[in-house]
Amino acid sequence: MTAPLTARETVHAGCVMIGEAGILIRGAAGSGKSTLARELVRQARAEGLFARIVSDDRTRLEARHGRLVARPVASIAGYREIRGIGIVRAPFEAAAVVRLVIDLSESEPERHPEAGDGQVSLCGVMLRRIRAQTGAPLLDIALGSLSGLYDAVVTL
Repeated sequence: MTAPLTARETVHAGCVMIGEAGILIRGAAGSGKSTLARELVRQARAEGLFARIVSDDRTRLEARHGRLVARPVASIAGYREIRGIGIVRAPFEAAAVVRLVIDLSESEPERHPEAGDGQVSLCGVMLRRIRAQTGAPLLDIALGSLSGLYDAVVTL
């Protein structure tokens, strides 16, 4: 999950757009990526922000002019899996410039992360990263990290 990707790659991750910022959500199968994506969108909309899911489960990443662009995989664009319900069709955003990566884990992250842990390189683009335990309240931290209010070295 932390190995650098080539300039174009498809990854096991979801992506949401909040305002103009894409947030890439990575984690193992069943770690809560889709649930977190839906919750981030719901909370952002409740605060009056534009928010939409870009991709669920599989995401195409591509470096473009020094930015990382996320898109849904064409064959599953607009579809989401909701545990206990199944596959549903839903509106989606065609692309987002990723500004933040959230790595989900069932185990509690390090209390004091090592220097550089708050960043990750994907397709050669350096991005802010938050490591979080599944179920952590992340909207305020994500928005704070995107706006520069919080340092990128955040572990929840």
